Amino acid sequence: MTTVVEERDRSLLTRVQHLLHAQATIGPAVVLLVSVVVFALLSERFLTPGNISLILQQVAVVGTLAVGQTIVILTAGIDLSCGAIMVLTSIVMAKVAAETGLPGFPALLLGFLVGTVCGLLNGMLVTRLKLPPFIVTLGTLNVFFALNLWYSGSATIRGTDMPSLLLWTGQTFTVGGTRITYGSIMLVVLVAAMAFVLKNTAWGRHVYSTGDDLEASRLSGIRTARVLLSVYATAGLVYALAAWTLIGRIASASPQAGQTDNLDSITAVVIGGTSLFGGRGAVVGSLIGALIVGVFRNGLALAGVDVLWQTMAVGVLIIVAVSLDQWIRKVKA
Repeated sequence: MTTVVEERDRSLLTRVQHLLHAQATIGPAVVLLVSVVVFALLSERFLTPGNISLILQQVAVVGTLAVGQTIVILTAGIDLSCGAIMVLTSIVMAKVAAETGLPGFPALLLGFLVGTVCGLLNGMLVTRLKLPPFIVTLGTLNVFFALNLWYSGSATIRGTDMPSLLLWTGQTFTVGGTRITYGSIMLVVLVAAMAFVLKNTAWGRHVYSTGDDLEASRLSGIRTARVLLSVYATAGLVYALAAWTLIGRIASASPQAGQTDNLDSITAVVIGGTSLFGGRGAVVGSLIGALIVGVFRNGLALAGVDVLWQTMAVGVLIIVAVSLDQWIRKVKA
């Protein structure tokens, strides 16, 4: 026989489970808060303005990629090519501007076009050929990376050869002694805009519905193929914004930049509470997830932990996040 205490514990767990199912960002927010407190106690340098500025700059690129990755994962897909699209786009922007003298704004527009076309290619392969997103984007990861090396000639384009607009995202202003880049502000605006669109538009509701149950959505009249195509195209455009942030971050355009950013973006999305099975999650959670990864790596580095164990810690976070997601999905309506 179950005791009153066991029944009470079970009831409490059920309420927590339902709460996390309804509010996917609560769990990641608590993890971020606890992480900040712990690392602040471990190192006096953690909460200094200079270190906070460093964390925000490191998170800006991966956080922007995570916004695009989020809308793909919400449809029960995944995009392994996001980092390659970002780097290819950054090279196109920088090289065209540096070699032809094209002004900054047209160079940006060209980069946005390239990113969108790359996303469209992914979407067409998924919707027209009915290929799994994992296989499609694994293939295009290599295609875009090869194009990047071919077009760049494996050479880095220096920031001094580019228009100032391409470097704008790396410029800073000071708030309370903390230097904040315009790329970080652009990320916050992007997250707010995407969160609004997903919550308040028919397109956003269709994205969630398609990820939750593709066949049921199609039978209810939603043009699921069109939704998926628009999601991958939009994600490609977001990756181009990440390319702009990347150029400002490193003050150059390097074909070797962002080697692991595709995996880091997936990590941020998963830790941020978005379900890998689609239909549940939020871009705000992905931003929190990116901050968690940035805080963990920075805090462990300040504590003198070897890079090997930093990587292992992030891996453990991913496993815990996916396990938690599996538990949350067992909620009965």
